Amino acid sequence: MSKIAFLFPGQGSQATGMGKALADAYPAAKAVFQEADDALAFPISKLCFEGPDDQLKLTQNTQPALLTVSIAALAVLRESGYAPAIVAGHSLGEYSALVAAGSLKFADAVRLVRQRGLYMQEAVPAGVGAMAAILRPPLDKLDAILAEAAQGEVVSAANFNSPDQLVIAGHAGAVARACEALKAAGAKRTVPLPVSAPFHCSLMQPAQQRLKCDLDSCEFSYLTVPLINNVEAREISAGDDARQGLYLQVPGAVRWTDAMRKLAAFGVDRAVEVGAGAVLCGLLKQIEPGIRTAKFGDPADLGKVSELLA
Repeated sequence: MSKIAFLFPGQGSQATGMGKALADAYPAAKAVFQEADDALAFPISKLCFEGPDDQLKLTQNTQPALLTVSIAALAVLRESGYAPAIVAGHSLGEYSALVAAGSLKFADAVRLVRQRGLYMQEAVPAGVGAMAAILRPPLDKLDAILAEAAQGEVVSAANFNSPDQLVIAGHAGAVARACEALKAAGAKRTVPLPVSAPFHCSLMQPAQQRLKCDLDSCEFSYLTVPLINNVEAREISAGDDARQGLYLQVPGAVRWTDAMRKLAAFGVDRAVEVGAGAVLCGLLKQIEPGIRTAKFGDPADLGKVSELLA
């Protein structure tokens, strides 16, 4: 039977102006931005709509901003009568997915990701860590190359984004050594990423420990639709599993390729990327080209979404 997935983007999809057209066109979206402003006690909506860029790019601002745009877009889709059979979110996007699945209240989620961003930023001093995207990586040699490049420092796979795209993270020197070794072993290209901290590696363990108290103080309900989580690429429905997944993902790798293959095995044939950008649509075409996609983060997108989901 035909099934629809809603996918929620993570950090890197942000852009000044995101969500403004939704809030202007739909009262339901505007109400989500107002709820976020109230929950955080500062105008995250203004930061989404107007920037400035340098403030929006700060991790503790980027994370609640992206989540708010996703949930505003979700409110419009719901109002239009669309609902998913299953959800997933890339890294930060897993919080949006859990709000969509009824496990986590939006106000709790937006406060959680604000703290998550702050803890991640403070876990590693500026300049100490780095991340890099590896295009067409030699996956069969990956573990050996990363082990040799570490030289007593940390470097590991952070995001398995698609068969053709991997992200590594760790100490800046170790990441640079790994990039050189991966290129020599046949990687098509390595691209340093403009990030403020090395996410999804063991250097994030201090952030993980700080976030635990916040996660433990939040209520996670049983999910109304299942979610494929990041850290295990596993289908979950229990609130405790949702909380544990968010805890484990802070230093754990995002297994997006495996998660998208699970979606296909679940019977998904159509997916909507809900929020800013269209990164996940592009990745899904590389992983499971049989799943048709559309993005929804702007009123102009609704026609294509309606076509896809009709």
